[in-house]
Amino acid sequence: MRFKKLLLSAFFIAGTCLAYSQANKIEFIEYDMENGLHVILHQDNTTPIVAVTVTYHVGAKNENPERTGFAHFFEHLMFEGTKNINRGEYSEIVEKAGGTLNANTTSDRTYYYEILPSNQLELGLWLESERMFHAKVDSIGIKTQKSVVIEEYKQNYENRPYGSILNETVKRAFEVHPYQWTTIGNPEHIRAAKDDEFLSFYKMFYVPNNAVLCIAGDIDFEKTKSLINTYFATIPKGEFEIYRPSLVEPIKNKEIRDTVYDNIQLPAVLQAYHLPKMGTPDYYAVNMLSTLLSQGQSSRLYKSLVDEKQLALFAASFPLPFEDPSIALNYCFPNVGVDPFVLETAMNEEITKVRNELITDSEFQKIQNQFENQIVNSNTSIQSRAYNLAINYTFYKNTNLINTEIDKYLAVTKEDIKRVANMYFRDDNRVVLYYLPKSQQ
Repeated sequence: MRFKKLLLSAFFIAGTCLAYSQANKIEFIEYDMENGLHVILHQDNTTPIVAVTVTYHVGAKNENPERTGFAHFFEHLMFEGTKNINRGEYSEIVEKAGGTLNANTTSDRTYYYEILPSNQLELGLWLESERMFHAKVDSIGIKTQKSVVIEEYKQNYENRPYGSILNETVKRAFEVHPYQWTTIGNPEHIRAAKDDEFLSFYKMFYVPNNAVLCIAGDIDFEKTKSLINTYFATIPKGEFEIYRPSLVEPIKNKEIRDTVYDNIQLPAVLQAYHLPKMGTPDYYAVNMLSTLLSQGQSSRLYKSLVDEKQLALFAASFPLPFEDPSIALNYCFPNVGVDPFVLETAMNEEITKVRNELITDSEFQKIQNQFENQIVNSNTSIQSRAYNLAINYTFYKNTNLINTEIDKYLAVTKEDIKRVANMYFRDDNRVVLYYLPKSQQ
């Protein structure tokens, strides 16, 4: 009888997901321009807004190890102005048109967008074409943004409690791969860089053949194609071979342990396990495992360490979603008076359980439901759909993953979760950091 109920439950979940994917399929068209620019168009005429986005396939991992922080620096510099837009007016133009704009950088890509009333589509296309072809990469803007970026480093990394955790973790986790530095980079590298070095970076990476233009919202396909041709067709393909790092991080067979003393009040215990890259079957299984461990107050780490044993104030686990093999972070803040070693021992016990035992049916169904909800919610807004479409092409050359990613998660079994726990969540495949107050040094 119990097997019958489980079987019916499995059919119900599968049927629900199939019905959802068929009813809510995100339609799009895509094509390549002669200069290499990949274009994705998604039409949704329910609201009179449009998202104009450009994703450049460049992040911190594409940088010279002696000049880290360039990708993030350009995230700032690209708002300075262009040949035809006066310095400091870029954001003002968008805001006066009733829109918003922003940008962000990761280790793998840099993403720019404007959200505008749909009758301002042409404005958004002109702005992004200007940024791609005529950005002001000059001494005035470079000097200004050097000060901005260095100050950001001080505020967010040097002066913020736990601000250096990621920096301290990745530099120990990666021996050869450029993931060993974070997107903020080294402020001394930015300070020392010459103007022509920034210009060379722009000419190599900010080119149409290294970009995805994604337009989503209240658009007409043929009119939008015509406007895109007007503003982007004349931008020439980049002259230089785009640098893609080929370094492969060696497989780990030895635990790295260290202690970091910082200006903090509460200690922290962090474990970083090496993972497969995004888009692989094992990555989806690891992502579900991390959710099992720490998503919500009923998750294993939270329930055991915070509620039952009262060893921790907070517990979390998440993988870093990187294009190349990355790491998953497990971290906890010990309760007052709890020795970090005692807390780490309890963390290890929870990892040992998922390595030795299959998760329960109810846990498995719960994390399937969580990922279904997560994927649905990640595509609710025009801007998020534009982003997901662009990223799926940038990293996987599979734009339609936006409609099929749920199938990747539903293909993961309880046995897969146990298998990846044994394959990746090993003691000899991790970095362990104790973050302690300087007063304990």
